[in-house]
Amino acid sequence: MTSMKILGALLLSWVTTGAMAHAHLQKAVPADGAVVTASPANVVLSFSEPAHLTAFWIQKDDGVKQKIGPLAPEPARQITIPLPQLAPGTYVVSWRVLGDDSHIVPGQIRFTVAAGTAAEKH
Repeated sequence: MTSMKILGALLLSWVTTGAMAHAHLQKAVPADGAVVTASPANVVLSFSEPAHLTAFWIQKDDGVKQKIGPLAPEPARQITIPLPQLAPGTYVVSWRVLGDDSHIVPGQIRFTVAAGTAAEKH
């Protein structure tokens, strides 16, 4: 009987772990902590499962957080968000996605547009 209890506990643990999986960021372009030499045209977020982007913001240094939209209406594993022309500085982009498990998952990355780039000449 003890082996049945152990097997049952392992099975319950496996099912619970699978059910609690959320859409997590696997890759971002630009990458978190990156220094880019030109204003990126887009941010590309790649997730572990299809996710629906529900909100996206960008903030330069200590400036005002600016909401970016419109957002793609369909869930996807890879989401591309167009950016405005960015001046040199450090940026934080943050988002919320809704995963297949119906949990809202927030995230953010930080990158820097280096001074003396094409962004500064405009």
